Amino acid sequence: MHANLIEALDLLEAGDWDAAHAIAQDDPGAEAAWLHAHLHRLEGDEGNAAYWYRRAGRAPFAGTRAEERAALREALAG
Repeated sequence: MHANLIEALDLLEAGDWDAAHAIAQDDPGAEAAWLHAHLHRLEGDEGNAAYWYRRAGRAPFAGTRAEERAALREALAG
């Protein structure tokens, strides 16, 4: 389980993008890279998001932002 990344998702959903970004940025794992990609997708920085999707070993998420957050949460809880 990735408690720090789940906390980052909670912070994001509470409106604290900066705190969520700080957590994602400090974690070197693939799951954190996926979260980092999602965060940059939210801010509209597709180039930076693409970089982080590559770091995560994933294609850019094809669904909605809400669907991606749900997929992230499910992956992190597993």
